[in-house]
Amino acid sequence: MSLGGVELVLVRWLGGERFEGGVPGRAPTLVDGEGQAATNPVDLLLVAAATCSGVDVVAILSKQRVALHTLDIAVRGTRREAPPRRYTAIHFTFTVTGTGADEVKTRRAVELSVMKYCSVIASLASDIAVTYDVVVR
Repeated sequence: MSLGGVELVLVRWLGGERFEGGVPGRAPTLVDGEGQAATNPVDLLLVAAATCSGVDVVAILSKQRVALHTLDIAVRGTRREAPPRRYTAIHFTFTVTGTGADEVKTRRAVELSVMKYCSVIASLASDIAVTYDVVVR
């Protein structure tokens, strides 16, 4: 929920290291600090970055008149060994199939998203190395 540029989410503790949360009035997401019953918070950050970027890529490819059939995004995060175990590097692999999809169009769409438009990636610490690969099938 956006309140004049301010986003609001609510999180409720369910016991142990499990929480549910999200935007009020929408289906909640289950988050498990241990990563056993659901995605853990740190992995959820990768899901958010991939989804945010994916939305951009779909929109950009559509403007390039690509009829997208599939978009799969694999994300690998490298974390520090010592606390705080934050990400030091994130690598995306975008795999695309679609009519009119080619290496040049897809790479341009991904580059624009990762380097310019994705607000989740832009919100990360600037010293996190963000890289990507593109596969067009």
